[in-house]
Amino acid sequence: MLTNSNKSPSSHDSHTPYWILLCVIIIVALIRVRLLGFPLERDEGEYAYCGQLILQLIPPFKAAYSMKLPGTGFAYSVLMLLFGQTIEGIHLGLLIINCLSIILLFLIAKKLLNPEAALIASSIFAVFSLSPTVLGFAAHATHFIILFALGGTLLLLLCLKNGRLILFLGSGFLFGLAFLMKQHGFFFILFGGYLILQAGLSSKPVSLKFLVLRLLIFSGGAIIPLILALAVAWLSGSLDKFWFWIIKYPSNYASLVPLSEAFNIFINSFLGVVQGFELLWLMAIIGLPALFLDKRFMDVRWFILAFTLFSFLAVCPGFYFREHYFIVFLPAAGLLIGIAINSLQHYLSHKFSNKFLQYFPILFLLSAVALGINAHKNYFLLEKPAVLCRAIYGANPFIESIKIGDFIKSKSNHDDKIAVLGSEPEILFYSHRKSATGYIYTYGLMETHGYQLTMQREMIKEIELAAPKYLVFIKIVTSWLVQPESEKLIFNWFYSYAQRYYELAGVIDIISPQETRYIWGDEAKTYKNKSPSFILIFERRQFQN
Repeated sequence: MLTNSNKSPSSHDSHTPYWILLCVIIIVALIRVRLLGFPLERDEGEYAYCGQLILQLIPPFKAAYSMKLPGTGFAYSVLMLLFGQTIEGIHLGLLIINCLSIILLFLIAKKLLNPEAALIASSIFAVFSLSPTVLGFAAHATHFIILFALGGTLLLLLCLKNGRLILFLGSGFLFGLAFLMKQHGFFFILFGGYLILQAGLSSKPVSLKFLVLRLLIFSGGAIIPLILALAVAWLSGSLDKFWFWIIKYPSNYASLVPLSEAFNIFINSFLGVVQGFELLWLMAIIGLPALFLDKRFMDVRWFILAFTLFSFLAVCPGFYFREHYFIVFLPAAGLLIGIAINSLQHYLSHKFSNKFLQYFPILFLLSAVALGINAHKNYFLLEKPAVLCRAIYGANPFIESIKIGDFIKSKSNHDDKIAVLGSEPEILFYSHRKSATGYIYTYGLMETHGYQLTMQREMIKEIELAAPKYLVFIKIVTSWLVQPESEKLIFNWFYSYAQRYYELAGVIDIISPQETRYIWGDEAKTYKNKSPSFILIFERRQFQN
C-alpha cells in the first residue's frame, strides 16, 4: 500500500496549503524573472546550441558531439520554439519546468503524507532548487530529469492503485525521458521498478503473472525514448558517433575519478551545497528516524527510503558530485524535511496545549529558510545577473561570450562557420553560426584516456576541411583543464594554422571581475594583454585556399 492511511481529517478539509503553495510558486517565479538574463554557462550553451541545430533539422551527434544523451537538447529546442532562441527564453522555460516540478512533488507528497507535509516538502524543494548553491539559476539537465521522474512517479502511484496497464507504459515512458535527459536519470527507472516489485510482492495474494506483466510493460515504456534516439541516430547516419560518445567515451570518463577520492570530493561538494541552509539539511537527516517513529507514515516509509536512496545514487555517477548534480536529490530532501516538521508538530500538539510549542516547528522552519535566504541575499534579492555571474564563475567568459557571439554574427553570413577552440559552446549559440567541428567541448582532448590524440586529430581535420571564417581561441584555464600529461598537439597545430591562414580581429582581455577589455580590428593586432585569461578572435584572410 503506497498511500498514508492515517491522515488527519483537517488534511482533507482545508484549502490553506493550496493557497500557500500558490504564493510560494509566485515568489519563485518573481525571483526567476529577475534572473532571466543570467548569462548561459557551458552546459546551457551546449544544450542551447544542440537545440538550435535540432530546430534546423540537424539531428544530435551529426554536427555536435556530447557524452550526454540528447534529451535535454530536444527539450531546449521545444523551449526555444515556444519562447525564442534567447537567454531569457531558455530561462523562462526553466521557470515553467521548475514550477511544474514543485506542483508534481506537492501532489506526490499529498498522496503519500498529508497536505501540510506536502506543502513543506514542495516549498523547501522550491527554495533548494532555486538556490545558487546548486546553480539553480541555470537550466541544467538535472531540472529536466526531476520533472519527468516526478511525473513518472505520480503516474505510477495512480496505476498501482487502479491497475491499468496503459498507465504503467506511460509511467515507464516518463522515467525513460528522465534517463534521456541525462544518464543520471537511469536510477529513477530502477526506483520505478522497485515500486512495482514492492507493491506486487506485498499484495495478497501475490500474482507473479501480473507482477511480471507490469514490470515488462513498464520496462517497455522506459526503453522507448532510447529506441527513438537510436533510430534518429541510425537514420541520420550518426550511429557510430552516438555509440562512441554515449558508450565508449563515457566508460573512460566515468573511471577517471578513483573510488578512494570519492568520499572527499563528496564532502567538499556537499558542504558547498548546504552552505547557508545547514539547519534545513539537518531537518532532512531528522526526517529519516521520524519515518519510523511516526506510525502515520508506516505504510509509506519504504517508498520514501527507496526514493531517497535512488535519488542519492543519481548524484553519484563518476564520483564528480558537481553542485547541480544534487538537484536530483532535492525532492527527496524536501520530503524528509516535510516528514520531520510534520511529525514534530504532530507530537507536540498531542503532548502540550501551549500554542507556541505546537507551532514551534513551523516557526523554526521559517527561520531556517530566512537564514538561508539571508546568507545568499545578494543572489535572491539584490544583485543583477551579470554581477552574480562574475561572482559565481570568476574569470569564466560567460558574460564575454555574448559580445563575442554578437560580433561574429554581425561580421559573417548565415552560412559561414566558426571554430571555438575551448569549451564555450554558448558562443556558437549566441552567434547563430554552425561550428566547423563537432568538438564543442575540449575537455576530452586534455583528459588522460586512450582517445586524446584521436580526438585532437579529428578536430584538426574537421576544422581544416571546413575552413571557418572565424577561429575563437579561449586562453582560459577552466575552458581546457590541461593536465601535465595531456597531449599538446592541438595547441602546436593551432598556432601554425592561425598564423598561416588568419589574422587577429579581436582580443577580449578579462583583467579583473570588474573589468574586461574588448579590442577589435587593427588595434587588436598590436594590443598586449594584461591578464593570463583572454580570448583571441581570428578572421580568415581573403583569397586564401
